[in-house]
Amino acid sequence: IRGVAPINPEKKMEGSVKESGYYEGERLTHLLALVQRGIETSKPSNVNSLPEKLWLKKQIAIGINEVTRVLERMKPNPTDTRQPPVQLQVVIVVTDCKPRMLTKHIPNLAASRNVPVLYIRDHKRASLRLGELVKLKTALAIGVKARGNDLNLSLQQILTRDDTS
Repeated sequence: IRGVAPINPEKKMEGSVKESGYYEGERLTHLLALVQRGIETSKPSNVNSLPEKLWLKKQIAIGINEVTRVLERMKPNPTDTRQPPVQLQVVIVVTDCKPRMLTKHIPNLAASRNVPVLYIRDHKRASLRLGELVKLKTALAIGVKARGNDLNLSLQQILTRDDTS
């Protein structure tokens, strides 16, 4: 077929993403610790509140399918006043997953909804570390829902710090 470029398996997941957009090593450990602290401080202290797993599902979209579903329900036009009840503040995606096709659509979908994406990698352990945050064995993507709690405040500090650096 003429005019079709060959597929390069070594190509980065997102062409427009700068290398500084990746979290690995100490930077990844710091990010995950801040998210964990935000989750812990946001938990309701009321004994009669929701069980932890249900509360976590209300705060975070867990998994590729759920993140994709929430992003698709968000309006791509920011001037539209009718927004869905669930908005994502940020999406965290594992970049060292195999096959990469699993998460390849998320950055473009998030960009069309003006949702920042944080990329993490840890030599094939990033999905395990991300899963620990949400009390699962592994997770390839999570989306933090904008609820105005301590978790959102922690992530807002991370996002503004990354924008200025």
